[in-house]
Amino acid sequence: MFRRRRTASLIPNYILLGGLAIFSVIPIVLLVLNSLKTTVEIQENPFGLPTAARLSNYVDAWVQGQFSTTLSNTLFLTSGTIFLVVVVGGLAAFALARFRFSGASALSFYLLVGTSVPALLFIVPLYFMWAQLDLINSLPGLIIVYAALYSPFATYLLRSFLVSIPMDFEEAARIDGANDLQVLTRVILPLAWPGFLTVVLVVGLGVWNEFLFANTFLQDPALKPISTSLLAFQTRYQRDWGLTSAASVMMILPVLLLFLSLQRQFIEGLARGGLKG
Repeated sequence: MFRRRRTASLIPNYILLGGLAIFSVIPIVLLVLNSLKTTVEIQENPFGLPTAARLSNYVDAWVQGQFSTTLSNTLFLTSGTIFLVVVVGGLAAFALARFRFSGASALSFYLLVGTSVPALLFIVPLYFMWAQLDLINSLPGLIIVYAALYSPFATYLLRSFLVSIPMDFEEAARIDGANDLQVLTRVILPLAWPGFLTVVLVVGLGVWNEFLFANTFLQDPALKPISTSLLAFQTRYQRDWGLTSAASVMMILPVLLLFLSLQRQFIEGLARGGLKG
């Protein structure tokens, strides 16, 4: 009897979640359908099935959008940014969580504020600074910018994980003769891997989709990332929506598959980091 009442009470939740799921999936389905149409057909029937599937849109979008170049540039930017953020954020979070020094709480609050400051506030002075340092049209220069943008978030989230780890594990390792670096790599990392995985996913998705800084600091077509490939299908007076839709599908498919495969760990990492901060 109790189980029936509980199931009946959850029906409104299922209906609400089902509606939200449909609302989220419909734009992706329409994007895939429109990627198989011509621009004229999209304008005439944007919500219907294609009369004849144009798989050639994907080939044309790949060639015209120079995906072979932009994809490799994006992979370099993403991997480089993730490496820097994980190293800098991990070391900073370990120091804030384990070492006692004056101003630690104020520094943690500063990192929290840093995660909420819009990056547009300093893009103009940063551009002039990067121009003086000859870092415009430089993939490593853009990696430094991305690392600076995401390191406060990574440090704050990872600190939340490290604070929740009991000190007994570290004390046992130190009794065995481990130093601070060995404690971090052999004790802390295996216990805090959900937090590091969350940082990797958030930073990777952010860099993969970032457009404004990439389009501002990278003006050489040979250095453009994948987020700028959609500009190749736009002229002064019109846009090829079929190729744009096909390119959008190719752009979001890798990150969509990655997120779906790791969504449980991602949500767990955010929840644990938020609850224990």
